[in-house]
Amino acid sequence: MTATSPTHPAAELDGKPGSTTGGAPRKSRRADLHADLSASLTVFLIALPLSLGIALATGAPLQAGLVAAAVGGIVAGRLGGTPLQVSGPATGLTVVTAELIQHYGWRTTCAITVLAGCCQLGLAALRTARSALVVSPAIVHGMLAGVGVTIALAQLHIVLGGTPQSSAVANVRGLPGQLAHLQPAAVGVSALTLAVLLGWQRLPGRVGLALRKVPAALAAVATATVFATLTGLTLPRVDLPSWRSHALPELPEGPVLGIVAAVLTVTLVGSVESLLSAVATDKLIASQRRTGNRPPRADLDRELRGQGAANILSGALGGLPVAGGAVRSVANVKAGAVSRQSVMLHGLWVLLAAALLVPVLDLIPLAALAALVMALGVRMVNATHLRTVTRHREITVYVTTIAAVVLGGVLEGVAIGIAVAVAIALHRLARTRITVEVQGGVHRVWARGQLTFLAVPRLSRVLNQIPPGGRVVVELDGSFMDHAAYETLQDWQDSHLVHGGSLEVTGRSTTRTGGAARAERSPRGAQRGGHHCCRPWTPWMNHCDHRPAAGGTIPGAATAPDAMEAVETPAPRRRGAGQLASGISAFQRDTAPHVREELARLAREGQRPSQLFLTCADSRLVTSMITASGPGDLFTVRNVGNLVPLPGAEAADDSVAAAIEYAVDVLKVDSITVCGHSGCGAMQALLNSTPGAPMTPLRRWLRHGLPSLERMASRHHRWARIAGRLPADAVEQLCLTNVVQQLEHLRAHESVARRLAEGTLELHGMYFHVGEAQAYLLSEGDDFFDCRVFDSVGQHV
Repeated sequence: MTATSPTHPAAELDGKPGSTTGGAPRKSRRADLHADLSASLTVFLIALPLSLGIALATGAPLQAGLVAAAVGGIVAGRLGGTPLQVSGPATGLTVVTAELIQHYGWRTTCAITVLAGCCQLGLAALRTARSALVVSPAIVHGMLAGVGVTIALAQLHIVLGGTPQSSAVANVRGLPGQLAHLQPAAVGVSALTLAVLLGWQRLPGRVGLALRKVPAALAAVATATVFATLTGLTLPRVDLPSWRSHALPELPEGPVLGIVAAVLTVTLVGSVESLLSAVATDKLIASQRRTGNRPPRADLDRELRGQGAANILSGALGGLPVAGGAVRSVANVKAGAVSRQSVMLHGLWVLLAAALLVPVLDLIPLAALAALVMALGVRMVNATHLRTVTRHREITVYVTTIAAVVLGGVLEGVAIGIAVAVAIALHRLARTRITVEVQGGVHRVWARGQLTFLAVPRLSRVLNQIPPGGRVVVELDGSFMDHAAYETLQDWQDSHLVHGGSLEVTGRSTTRTGGAARAERSPRGAQRGGHHCCRPWTPWMNHCDHRPAAGGTIPGAATAPDAMEAVETPAPRRRGAGQLASGISAFQRDTAPHVREELARLAREGQRPSQLFLTCADSRLVTSMITASGPGDLFTVRNVGNLVPLPGAEAADDSVAAAIEYAVDVLKVDSITVCGHSGCGAMQALLNSTPGAPMTPLRRWLRHGLPSLERMASRHHRWARIAGRLPADAVEQLCLTNVVQQLEHLRAHESVARRLAEGTLELHGMYFHVGEAQAYLLSEGDDFFDCRVFDSVGQHV
């Protein structure tokens, strides 16, 4: 049997044009086109002067900026994975491109851009896009801020009427001489540009409200151009040569290692800039738009693939390196764009302007473009980023990266920033404060920080100060204890207890030790120094005896050898009522004190869950564990096979429909999740069912899963995959397909359909692989239906 998966539910889940997103109906195509057309004009009016300015800042032919803007809009817009992200000349690569032009010439730089695009395609094929985000935000923000400072220093010379030098240091040294030889015309035009740029959004009154619809960048450059033209000022202007003389790439010339380093630098910086911009665009959309008006979430591997294709074409046509830009993307989102058509149309307008508006563009003073780019560079030193890195104690990494980028270059700055970040992380890991105090005859040992082998000498020294036979409380205020620290503490504990002492260990690290077998066998009760009991999610069959050990409470410890044996040898397993009573007793003793206040609040206020969670009755699925939820979070419905009977279906089960109606209409949940799982017995029974067999209650219930079986057998649906791989067997394929089919059944319920139409309800599909302890969320790919892994911050892996 060929395992397949559906197309229509996939489109509805992921929100492709012409479908629904989260179930809400999309606007008509005409309305969408009108919104995209309006947004594309807004972005075009921003991108046109910005592209010329970035080209001026790099020292490349000005036409190269227009080529990059057009290719970024059309190619990256069509092939990229972030529908509303606008790509164009890469701001973060301005300094790198300028250095490449100085060292290798313009045509070789174009060839380097092509090779960098090929590298991006390779990285996308390896699905490594998400790994680019592993770089610390402090390093990325520091890199962008350093590039901004370098850009601002270089453009300041043009603003003053001079020529920028080859480096930031040279530009700083040359400023006194440049100030002594000001060009009044250039300074006046630049000052006018900056004044309009900074004050445009503050224009008062109704007239100001109307004028503010024009982008500030366009208004500033246009005002400066009109002023310079009407006053007849003599100063350098834009000079777009004939396209017949446009320079195209040539085979790279220069040291092989230097070319390789240049390609890797362009690849790294351009990719990181594009991916960060894509993530930021996603966040902006989520914060400003309702569910029904959102485009699909960013597919970072596809985005990297689109950027690679755009760089190949841009370099081949003599354009600048391309990357996703935050300024243009934010403008596109705020202008109301709804699909990638706005991005592609903006590229088309740039292309038409480059062909038809050359006489108009030639009137723009270079000082106006320089002032625009200088302001952009200053804004790259973001005060919000500065506050964020300061709050997270990464200001040293941020400042060091800025200084290294300004003094040495982008690649050197990033490398130094990574080195400093690693050094600080190691320092924090090794910095553990261990102190001891005597209070009422009790020796209290505090260990603040991570207990690794680096802290073992201090830990051993402090523990050896405690007299034999004393009463000791050890508080571990950290999240990790490696094997060396565990063994040190364990050996000392054994010796201390043998000499008649007592020991109590509290804190977080007692359950996060580095992997010693004794720690794994130790009971959770050691955390609070009382009874011995297992973790709340431990299976009943593994529950240990709840009798307290004879003295010690450190994991695996006791006051005498016979007490240790009591811990290592659990009591006979309880069954039935005894097992239930033991579990209730453990709850009342361990868990109830921590949840009593929250449950009392829920008892007073009533339940207000955010989500209806419909899953299988399989005993291995613990919903609160795999969703990290607590009391009052989920309204859970469980049945054999996580099935949702269609309304009016033969032998329909009203209990499921009643739960759906109650959750949607009474509890007003925000979303519904259907969660399937690997090795589902119901799906196995459905797959192995024999026609004509006697009808039993189970067989009658499983009839609601027959549409899933038919969907899987159909050749009209796309393949289902799990994190890019095909399902292991037909059972796993049916488990996946069943989730999508039940989502379709949900839409047939009147209450769900109404809320979806209002845009106030979302539907989600989820798959839990029991053997791997891995949860997946359903997402749509180009030609398949995929279950994707999510990492610790909720992002696609």
